[in-house]
Amino acid sequence: MTSTDIATQELENPMDLSEYLFRRLYEVGIRAVHGVPGDYNLAALDYLPKCGLDWVGNCNELNAGYAADGYARVKGISALITTFGVGELSAMNALAGAYSEYVPIVHIVGQPNTRSQKDGMLLHHTLGNGDFNVFNKMNAEISCYVAHLKDPRDAATLIDSAIRECWIRSRPVYITLPTDMIKAKVNGDRLKQPIDLSIPKNDPEKEDYVVDVVLKYLQAAKNPVILVDACTIRHRAMEEVQKLVEASGLPTFVAPMGKGAVNETYPNFGGVYAGDGSNPGVREVVESSDLILSIGAIKSDFNTAGFTYRIGQLNTIDFHSNYVRVRYSEYPDVNMKGVLRKVVERMGKLNVTSSPPINNKLPASEQNSSSQTITHAWLWPTVGQWLKERDIVITETGTANFGIWDTRFPAHVTAISQVLWGSIGYSMGACQGAALAAKEQKNRRTILFIGDGSAQLTIQELSTMLRNKLNPIVFVICNEGYTIERYIHGWDATYNDIQTWDYAAIPKVFGADAGYQARRIKTRDELNALFADQEFNNPTSLQLVELYMPRDDAPAALKLTADAAAARNK
Repeated sequence: MTSTDIATQELENPMDLSEYLFRRLYEVGIRAVHGVPGDYNLAALDYLPKCGLDWVGNCNELNAGYAADGYARVKGISALITTFGVGELSAMNALAGAYSEYVPIVHIVGQPNTRSQKDGMLLHHTLGNGDFNVFNKMNAEISCYVAHLKDPRDAATLIDSAIRECWIRSRPVYITLPTDMIKAKVNGDRLKQPIDLSIPKNDPEKEDYVVDVVLKYLQAAKNPVILVDACTIRHRAMEEVQKLVEASGLPTFVAPMGKGAVNETYPNFGGVYAGDGSNPGVREVVESSDLILSIGAIKSDFNTAGFTYRIGQLNTIDFHSNYVRVRYSEYPDVNMKGVLRKVVERMGKLNVTSSPPINNKLPASEQNSSSQTITHAWLWPTVGQWLKERDIVITETGTANFGIWDTRFPAHVTAISQVLWGSIGYSMGACQGAALAAKEQKNRRTILFIGDGSAQLTIQELSTMLRNKLNPIVFVICNEGYTIERYIHGWDATYNDIQTWDYAAIPKVFGADAGYQARRIKTRDELNALFADQEFNNPTSLQLVELYMPRDDAPAALKLTADAAAARNK
């Protein structure tokens, strides 16, 4: 009798490892698992239904990774299953994006059995050199925690630790599941104790000191403002920020990656700050402030319109998940959530100035225009007038990512984009994951704006949406190719051109039923009529709209950012 057999006999409630893993996923709110089947994960997939989990079944692993990203941004965490080597490598681009943008995905990789790995057998999906650790090493660089389930005696502990780290640090984790571990026995009684997902509390003395320092500068400031960015969302500090915005009344702005982090119907919401790419009037207010409460900032090039921020550290207090920086003094191991709560409680009277007006009115150049051409300056305020509360709005890298800056959201809108990683085609996969999460949450619309060039990379996920009976509204912006690349370099170069597709017909090829609707919109009147169509506004199945826009038109912020990128590339 082996030591493993003896250990199993000692368990009061033995449970198959795969069941334990999937029940833990269900516990943290996951209801569907993305991925692609492969021979090293097939037996594990059999456990999904008994654990209350649906299998999505994507067209390829890259798209599955994008979809898991979109699902996690709506639900808070997601799961992805791939197979050894070929599958996990196909998903790596998506997981790298999730890592860079703080998106929590539990990535489970089915592996050959442990004996085959130990013996270095010449198996399929390997590099043929007997090295079974090479892909582990690759994934470790884009994961915040790695769990190799090689021994039943510590497997359950490793699973719990991986899921906790994924949630707390809001980044992907990597779990390997060899085929001979799928049915290995672990202690099922552990499930009686939920995984502790609470954030470690700050040292009270240190936290109080930081709060006092913050309040000293905040109460002395003549015109303080709040600037909210993506890590507010990723590290689940939106409730604390909302209370700060409400209680303080201070002019509040979001960075592009922070869209959706603040209720934009608040009277003190002032729009998007992105340096020279800011909404009208915003740059002047933010950059003239004598104190900026910067919450969850990610100061990347596209998030700052080509590094055109003009904010001095001397006038800034930075709040993050693991430190607070007050001017040039940094306080490590202090989470922003506790600090923000106490700042609100002890705030006192502040000097409050007015915010620049932000609305969805058309710019002056478009208000009296008789043109029927759909331009970006006209489109994005018009979209803002059409959106509803609780919508999920997804924008692709390119014109849509920058155009949405000019849209004021209704309350409780979730915005999804990939401003930092910027992998084109991401948003189609993310739309599938987000639409599935929206279906679980009931009565939420999922709306995607994607360029025709980007759509060609991941169009297959329309098939997955149909298969899972999802009902997103997908706008394909037809403007003849890669617009953002044209503005950076190669305006008339053939490498920025694409083949024209009949996008509206593609879902039919994928088997769309009678409920599917496709439309081609080329004028403003046609789009206004579509936005007034109640059947379109409350879809029960996939809706796809070809939205025709000029090849040479782009949001002003994109043009400025592209110019900056072109200059850096020289």
